[in-house]
Amino acid sequence: ITYAKRLQDAIMPPLKMVKQHFPESFILYKPKDIIAGDFYWMEAIDNNVFFAAADSTGHGVPGALVSVVCSNALNRALKEFKLNEPGKILDKTRELVLETFEKSEGEVKDGMDISLICVNHTTKKISWSGANNPLWYINKNGLQEIKATKQPIGKTENPIPFTTHQLEYEEGTIFYLITDGFADQFGGPKGKKFKYKQLQEQFLLNKDKNLNEQQTILDTSFESWRGELEQVDDVTLIGFKI
Repeated sequence: ITYAKRLQDAIMPPLKMVKQHFPESFILYKPKDIIAGDFYWMEAIDNNVFFAAADSTGHGVPGALVSVVCSNALNRALKEFKLNEPGKILDKTRELVLETFEKSEGEVKDGMDISLICVNHTTKKISWSGANNPLWYINKNGLQEIKATKQPIGKTENPIPFTTHQLEYEEGTIFYLITDGFADQFGGPKGKKFKYKQLQEQFLLNKDKNLNEQQTILDTSFESWRGELEQVDDVTLIGFKI
């Protein structure tokens, strides 16, 4: 399992690569087990920087296996099929993931939820697409949310194309890519879920702090909320400022 963790770490971008493109950034990555269904992904091609937080079905060993399939499909959509629009990348990724699992004699419904952003520092353009997971960002008007397409990357009834949203490039904006593990954690005085609203409040409360401080505060909040309770899922929170 520990060696498997090294292999899984190898499919994720090293922190120095993330800092090269987004000097002000953090990644709070807390697997429930040694290896995880959650993963983060980054590729830079033709001035476009693609950055994603993804949550594969399950956690531990099954989740990690699905994460490798999903990460590989993202790489192929970008490099082999030369796609650069987040919605189209997710469409192709879904197709490739389904193709992989169709070979199984039993029905495999696994896949992932994902928040995928593309930032072009040259053209000052930003585009985003999500499968079940939203995009949050803080600008001069406060915290904004772009809702995801309500379907996973994987087998789904009545699939529709993933929507690509275009955003204005505003310097000083902080973007957050999230999976559901933080919000779904039970804890606090009544043993209830943390929930998205409380997470948004944390982001707003700490928006003027640097990103490293934000990471520390979020990590402390999570652990104190969880207390003695077991961590229920993998946690991935990514923040970066442009």
